[in-house]
Amino acid sequence: MNRAHFKLAWTFAKRELRGGLHGFRIFLACLALGVAAIAAVGTVRASIQAGLEAEGASLLGGDAVVRFTYRFADDDERAWMTSIASRVSETTDFRSMVVVNRDTVERGLTQVQAVDDLYPLIGETTLDPPMPLAQAFAGDATHPGAVLERVLADRLGLTAGDTFNLGDQTFTLSAILVSYPDNSGGGFGLGPRTLVLLEDLENSGLLATGTLMESNYRLDLPDDADLAVLETEAETQFADSGLRWRDARAGAPGVARFVDRIGAFLILIGLSGLAVGGVGVSSAVRSYLSGKAPVIAILKTLGATRRTIFLTYFLQIGTLTLVGVALGLILGAAIPLAFAPIIEARLPIPSDFTLHAAPLFEAAIYGILAALIFTLWPLARTEDIKPATLFRDAFGAGNTLPALKYLVATLLLLATLIGTAILFSGTAFLTLWTAGGILFALTLLVAAAAVARWTAGRFRRLSRGRPALRAALSSIGERGGETTSVVLSLGLGLAVLAAVGQIDGNLRGSIANELPDVAPSYFFVDIQPDQIDGFRTRLDSDDQVSRYEAAPMLRGIITQINGIPAREYTDHWVLRGDRGITYSAEPGDGTIITEGDWWPENYAGPPLISFAAEEGLEMGLKIGDTITTNILGRDIEASIASFREVSFEDAGMGFIMSMNPAALQGAPHSWISTVYSEPSAEAAILRDLATAYPNITAIRVRDAIDQVVQLLGGISAATRYGALATLVTGFLVLIGAAAAGIRARTYEAAVLKTLGASRATILRSFALRAALLGLAAGLVALAAGIAGGWAVSTFIMESEFTPIWSSAGIIILGGMGATLVAGLAFAWPPLAAKPAQILRARE
Repeated sequence: MNRAHFKLAWTFAKRELRGGLHGFRIFLACLALGVAAIAAVGTVRASIQAGLEAEGASLLGGDAVVRFTYRFADDDERAWMTSIASRVSETTDFRSMVVVNRDTVERGLTQVQAVDDLYPLIGETTLDPPMPLAQAFAGDATHPGAVLERVLADRLGLTAGDTFNLGDQTFTLSAILVSYPDNSGGGFGLGPRTLVLLEDLENSGLLATGTLMESNYRLDLPDDADLAVLETEAETQFADSGLRWRDARAGAPGVARFVDRIGAFLILIGLSGLAVGGVGVSSAVRSYLSGKAPVIAILKTLGATRRTIFLTYFLQIGTLTLVGVALGLILGAAIPLAFAPIIEARLPIPSDFTLHAAPLFEAAIYGILAALIFTLWPLARTEDIKPATLFRDAFGAGNTLPALKYLVATLLLLATLIGTAILFSGTAFLTLWTAGGILFALTLLVAAAAVARWTAGRFRRLSRGRPALRAALSSIGERGGETTSVVLSLGLGLAVLAAVGQIDGNLRGSIANELPDVAPSYFFVDIQPDQIDGFRTRLDSDDQVSRYEAAPMLRGIITQINGIPAREYTDHWVLRGDRGITYSAEPGDGTIITEGDWWPENYAGPPLISFAAEEGLEMGLKIGDTITTNILGRDIEASIASFREVSFEDAGMGFIMSMNPAALQGAPHSWISTVYSEPSAEAAILRDLATAYPNITAIRVRDAIDQVVQLLGGISAATRYGALATLVTGFLVLIGAAAAGIRARTYEAAVLKTLGASRATILRSFALRAALLGLAAGLVALAAGIAGGWAVSTFIMESEFTPIWSSAGIIILGGMGATLVAGLAFAWPPLAAKPAQILRARE
């Protein structure tokens, strides 16, 4: 199109825009709300990521940290760290039990961090009452000092000056630990934190050989240190030592990945809301263009070309789209900033709530693409308007589908939107699942609307003698009526909410239902080899102990597979960090070998390994492959002799790798055990074992699962809020559809009044229509939500699925209620209209 045509179209568009926003309020509201939801989630995610990046060194407690599992650094490793850093701080991290001796002994699980005099290298530790950490560690004349997090002190009833035990060592509580710098886990852990001096644990018996501990060496590096070069040097020089390097470039990678993934998931839910808003955008554009049909017909009569007409309204709606996107960006950026103090107070990790350009740009792209997709189709219909429209309403006539070029353009825009979502979210799998779910739901809802129209037409014949019902069914069955827009707008929002409810309910139900039947009471760690016989004797003598399992345990890092660096061979969660390893001469009771054979009982040849079958399949392993595992700085290469089933769902013991005993002969290790008992016996078991073996740590499985449930509750709350935003958008679309249908309902009411219908009958017909459409939308949304919940539970979470019917009932009632409210809110103007005026105007 040449410049003259564009200039003419822009002139027409500006004249149309002078008429104000009449007919476009719902358009703007739907678009702005969808963009705002995506922008708000993106802003929160970017703010957390910015906080993590800015506080990377503080989260680590140093510019970099070198970590070892099960051991301390040797002389060569210490010498290298000293050569590159101005200061090196040594700390040890492990779980233990805080024991308080009163009339009754009380115990609490804690995450102990034993530190040296240099701690903390970077950042500050805040205590209550305020005092230097060195003063807190000084304790009193009798015992060394320690600090506990408040939740643990309150749980055990401890105040400053009270004493407690860690293993065989008694400490004095000097102060409450309010904050500490190296909290790279963001406050997530199985027990609250306890800080003590490393040297004060020498007589505790807690750091015996084989204890499940990690040693961390925090480095204060020169300002010009190249972290990437140092990381490469560390991994090259100590490739076979099990050394792990982290630095301030990613101070809390686990938290960052979690925030990124949950943020991406919420943005995908936001895209569902944008799709719902798109239905409203499309309906608003169609309704507006229907009212402009005579204007378009006049322009064509005066010689305006199809392209000029299309470009006129494309420019007008494009301008309004930019306004709607801008409103959404302002709202999406303002909400997180307004609530920043509340959000920051609830976050256990640092954040930087300022304006971030990237999430706003992302939301704007989504909004513009969605607006183009949903407006192109009705805009294309302007080409079908003939000058005959001046004499008869012809906007609804003509081809249902637009020209092929517009269909191709729509598909290309849709592909661009999905590709953009994959690029921004970083997860093609989840994005494609979400896009497929939305398209499936939309297709199902369009088909359901068609079925609803056909069914209404069939039942209308059976409704004689019920004028209100007959009028409602006639309206539902009317071609070009509001049935499709109502079912689409409300149905998709309800489908998202239903899917979230089904997933959340099944996840919670899975944990709650399995815990009483299969979960152990306690998980005991750090049992020394000379303690395991006495440990077993105590459990064997207790009739309330139904069973227990015990196994030796070491931890190691898989460094190579078939001679290839493990992370180059494949990317799998088993290779991220260290894994528990056990050994056994015979397969345990109930062990299911899926492939290969277990080694002979007295086997003493080259090391062999039995690997978890499911994980081995995912990693592409087969019998005979070699796996090199670094255990306590020593590389052990073993061949895969068998695969076996390993279940992690019952909270029991599950080892990815089990070796023949000779392969690990002489390696220092401890034992772990899971104990299944009656709830009434749990306290006595803990008391007796902890008294006999103070170094043993007991983890109550129910408490650990409660933390998981609490975390899942926060995630599910966030997803429900996202789904509710989608539902609000759907309700706005409903209001828009009801407002756009006032003219049709006014004419319908006038005809019914002329035929003798009372206002009460007409009102009942409106209410029945709304309730039936809401019922149809709710039923279809329920089907789509259950299907989506089943798909996510089965293929992504790999768990069993059972429909949550209580949630289903709420969805259906909510659909009926929403359509009733929206429909009846716009019922009064048609009821009050005078039939003579309405019918004369339509002559």
